Amino acid sequence: MKEKLAINEAKLKLEYYCSYQERCHQEVVQKSYDLGMNSNEIDEIVVHLLQNNFLNEERFARSFARGKHRVKSWGKIRIINELKQRQISAPNIKLALTEISEEEYQDTLNNLAERHWNSLTERKGQKKNKKFCDYLLRRGWESNLVYEKLKEFEKLT
Repeated sequence: MKEKLAINEAKLKLEYYCSYQERCHQEVVQKSYDLGMNSNEIDEIVVHLLQNNFLNEERFARSFARGKHRVKSWGKIRIINELKQRQISAPNIKLALTEISEEEYQDTLNNLAERHWNSLTERKGQKKNKKFCDYLLRRGWESNLVYEKLKEFEKLT
């Protein structure tokens, strides 16, 4: 078993951990447990990180939403679910979604849908439609938008 870190050493490690990438409270608490801290020490460390602006739930949520949408082309449903899983508060989730403009959201959906539709090897039919819809729904796009895109592509073929 590893030797337990002193609280000041743990603070420094966690400051570094939070400084090179935005983190949520849950990740920091888990990392603290991994470092061998007890719950009283973890509370002290989290307060220290919050006071020194290393940890900020709103900033994390906004960054997460921006990144997952732009890099992984996730829809709002998937982003919301992932933020809830990380125990981010509802007001911060709402703020995070404001980071994605409606125009950018539609452009991403159009590009992603077109690319996937063209990559499917099936010619036509239910199998192609199902694969198309499943792919976009799995990425967290709203079902009404997915089915509108499907109708749009079916008209073209």
